Amino acid sequence: MNSEFLTMIGLGGIDIGYILVGITAVLLILLIMLIVLIVKYTKVKKRYDRFMRGKNASSLEENIRGVFEDMKMLKNNVEKNKKDLRMLNKNMERTFQKMGIVKYDAFNTMGGQLSFSLALLDGNDDGFIINSVHSSEGCYSYTKEIKGGTSSITLGQEEQRALDEAIG
Repeated sequence: MNSEFLTMIGLGGIDIGYILVGITAVLLILLIMLIVLIVKYTKVKKRYDRFMRGKNASSLEENIRGVFEDMKMLKNNVEKNKKDLRMLNKNMERTFQKMGIVKYDAFNTMGGQLSFSLALLDGNDDGFIINSVHSSEGCYSYTKEIKGGTSSITLGQEEQRALDEAIG
């Protein structure tokens, strides 16, 4: 069966059955694509409805504005916390962070290791050594200043061990 239209567009030699099968296949593919799009649309619509439930455009805008204000406040707090941490770290350098203690028997006759040398240093190895010597006549304590991990006064053996222990 030849059609004048098919002849006019240059398809006069093709059987019309092939054309109908091709059109049917294209229609089936389009129908499947339509069903897939409808399913995706309904899923998106359900999610949108759930998101917008109980809200109108102005309340949603207020919520978004509130989130941005909260973010600004959090950024300010983070900056303040950073400054506070820097200040704390700077102050920590001046606090006693290192300690060394050596107990010893100042006079071999006493026993019990009642004498001690205690070194207390900050982060810059500045501080002091307390030396307490216990004897039968009494207990005597004195200090020696430490600057940069060294003393301008000669240290005894126990004091040097306490200093070395504190420095690490």
